[in-house]
Amino acid sequence: MAAGMLALAACGGSDPEPGGAAGADGGTDPPVDLSFTVPTVDGGEFAGTSLAGKPAVLWFWAPWCVTCVAEAPHVSALADDYAGQVTVVGVAGLDDSIENMQQFIDLTDIANFPQLADPDGVVWQRFEITEQSSFVILDEHGVVDQRGLLNPADLPAQLDRLVA
Repeated sequence: MAAGMLALAACGGSDPEPGGAAGADGGTDPPVDLSFTVPTVDGGEFAGTSLAGKPAVLWFWAPWCVTCVAEAPHVSALADDYAGQVTVVGVAGLDDSIENMQQFIDLTDIANFPQLADPDGVVWQRFEITEQSSFVILDEHGVVDQRGLLNPADLPAQLDRLVA
């Protein structure tokens, strides 16, 4: 599984996809199914249902990803700046080693928000993510607002719109 996702990640970047936009039938994208539970890197459990009720940012990273190292301080600051208003979650994948994931967390000082251990890519698949350093922004109803390789510096403006 991880090898297949790695191969997809190596194919190059993709533009962010807006979600929740009205379709030809006037409807909007359905909410993502948040009924899942996954382990956290620190040995706990994370319930996907905790993402409902307020906007959320999911940041998909890999322990060996240099771009992810550069993004980490921005994502950590988001978690602090939007505490109580937006749920920020890291989703570690593309690596089978919890030890590597924990080393990345320690190196980048991102223990201030939940870090999911997703070596099999279950959460990555649920949110249709194929490459590291991708983001998913959910609105308070669990509908994807943005998905893809987003610039972390642009996230505050997007989140301000969702929490307004």
